Amino acid sequence: MASVLFINPMSNESQKILKENVDLDSIFEYNQELVDTLSHIGEGILDDERKFPNSYGKLVLKRIEWYFREKNDKDFKTSEYSYFFNESINSFDVIAFHLCSQAIAFKYNLSSRETKLFLESEQRIIEERLSRVSNEIIENLINETLNELLSNFTYLNWNDILPLIRSKKISLKNLLLYKGEIILDEDEFEEKYYTEMEDWPHRRIEMAFNRLVGHKTKELILTQLIIENTEEYLKNIKEKLQRIQIHPSIEKLSNEIAELLDRLNDKYSKFYGEGGIFGGDEEIGTLNKNAFPPCVNNTIEGVKSGNRNDAIVLFLTSFISYGRLNPQVFRRDTTTKISDFDPDLKITTEEILPIIHEAANNAVPPLFEDQPQEKINIVSKLGFGMHDDIKIENEGQTKWYTPMSCDKVKLHLTNLCKPDKVCKKIGNPLSYYSYKKWLIKNKNKEDDE
Repeated sequence: MASVLFINPMSNESQKILKENVDLDSIFEYNQELVDTLSHIGEGILDDERKFPNSYGKLVLKRIEWYFREKNDKDFKTSEYSYFFNESINSFDVIAFHLCSQAIAFKYNLSSRETKLFLESEQRIIEERLSRVSNEIIENLINETLNELLSNFTYLNWNDILPLIRSKKISLKNLLLYKGEIILDEDEFEEKYYTEMEDWPHRRIEMAFNRLVGHKTKELILTQLIIENTEEYLKNIKEKLQRIQIHPSIEKLSNEIAELLDRLNDKYSKFYGEGGIFGGDEEIGTLNKNAFPPCVNNTIEGVKSGNRNDAIVLFLTSFISYGRLNPQVFRRDTTTKISDFDPDLKITTEEILPIIHEAANNAVPPLFEDQPQEKINIVSKLGFGMHDDIKIENEGQTKWYTPMSCDKVKLHLTNLCKPDKVCKKIGNPLSYYSYKKWLIKNKNKEDDE
């Protein structure tokens, strides 16, 4: 029977597992017990031991790889990672979750793309595991998990699940509410509404409760609570790291996660890829993060208050949009619009804006928290007028803002300008990007020969 631990890696039971089984000095060492467990699951890729994660460190990396590939790889096969959905892996996976949490908190900002990917992966694991639990035990598992999660709540108010309501995954009208309290327990339902159904037989009460509060609502709420607890856990780790030194193994793991994400981004991501080449007719392609100039990377990683607005709204918005869609803008003596390169605006909404918004979230403080109007200014700088959203009918109301020169960056965004040796040959960040892509592509050719 599936346990709460299978769904909630921060359950009460997890602390005992961590205390008895974690030796940080050995997380990269071959783990025979882990290999034996995977060998006996008998699913998916487990006929090929070379693909086994044979240490806790590799299990962490597989966790991340699984979610990234599921999200971005059109040839992805769930069976390659089926062991994550077998309860035999419980204790190993709990340890991997906590090791990954520490590495992510050490390496990345809480609002970074990498942290969000980790949280999304945990949410996806919970959803997939719940979908695989048999009908005979799903009710007990959900109730047991929820009871533990709600042990610190006097009661659950509808305000406590605002993220689910805002995302439209749950509607207020579909919740069973009593004076603002969300009713998720059958006994509590009977207690609160006793006067309305005091003559009802228990079977009728049970049927009414199950119709009003289905599995899906409970699953969504328990998943949100686990993710919120995970976010709080990352925050606590971050705060502790200000007072204590990170263990070398966790630092090593964080670097391996970063290297893995770079490889996965290059291979699968719709945001970043090899892109085009440097030359007279540069190919338009996915963005190559490794070719970004230092000023762009510094902006994405997080700008401090003072020049957040110019760095993100003026500088980054133009760089990312032209870098993705029209990298040869300064070689072409023509006025262009985004729709000339992105007719259905899918690239703009699904690739360009997420990177700009990531930088806004990484800013200190996050840009949109105290200046939400800057979302409109970003839309304006992309050429779609002063509106909340990008719509084709608004294109041309404003001009698609072209990228700043290096001189302007030095003058107005001094703290972002940290020149490297390539910068000395370049007069514009976009030219740096094209040149650096050319260097990378030619180096790769040399390596292949």
